[in-house]
Amino acid sequence: MYYIVYGCLYVFSLLPLRVLYLFSDLAYSIVYYVSGYRKKIVLSNLQIAFPEKSDKERIKIAKQFYLNFTDTLIESVKMISMSEKELEKRAKGEFGYINELLDKGYSVNVMASHQFNWEFANLIYAKNLKAPFVGIYMQISNKILDKIFFTFRARYGTVLISAQDFKDKMHSVFSGKHALALAADQNPGNRSAAYWMKFFGRPVPFISGPAKGAVKNNTAVVFVAFHKVKRGYYEFKVTPISQNSADYTPEQLTLLYKNVVEATIRKDPANYLWSHRRWKWEWKEEHGAIVK
Repeated sequence: MYYIVYGCLYVFSLLPLRVLYLFSDLAYSIVYYVSGYRKKIVLSNLQIAFPEKSDKERIKIAKQFYLNFTDTLIESVKMISMSEKELEKRAKGEFGYINELLDKGYSVNVMASHQFNWEFANLIYAKNLKAPFVGIYMQISNKILDKIFFTFRARYGTVLISAQDFKDKMHSVFSGKHALALAADQNPGNRSAAYWMKFFGRPVPFISGPAKGAVKNNTAVVFVAFHKVKRGYYEFKVTPISQNSADYTPEQLTLLYKNVVEATIRKDPANYLWSHRRWKWEWKEEHGAIVK
């Protein structure tokens, strides 16, 4: 069954993107206008994040978000057969500063948020960095699709570790110089161990692990912002967060990360994954003080 599914997706991926985007347009119309996939969550998130905008402005952002979302799905399929030359034409990244840190002997936490298109980012950074590029990913429940995505994500040497296995494999990851890709803006499983801080003015829990690891191992930290130039073309820009992370507390590092995530989203609201409940949990006194 794997080879049948893979073969069908591979043949489909051979179509030019200008043709594939017709399928994205169709999917967008179905997802937004017909099924209304998580539309209430998206609009609620945008209401919290941008109360100063009008309903019309937030709906415009939501519509563009859904089109970015379906474009990402189509582009991910395209990557099954995308050539190296085409990837380099469509994805432009900043690598110099990270490679300078690696040359100095630092390992680097490459922090990101859930922007589009993370699949392009994974491939282009794995291809251009001077140390193993380690990606933490969530396994897809469908084993066939999980294997297909694993294969193309690892094409240029990304060391892929599932979030479920990371705790058991983290020691082998940290044993040598590396660049570790992390998107730490999602809700943590254990809220009591999270750092609570205001995100777009409302308290949310942020995962504490990445910052704790950076401080413990004196890992340099950078943030990579994703910018969608136009359909199928992306730029990835680096913002330094810390070089000697041991000079900071984990709370300070997480706050710096949170601030740059929020600033990045404000520049291009539609290029963020709004379909998850970003303000799912309510802060309570037993969670501790809100980090400022």
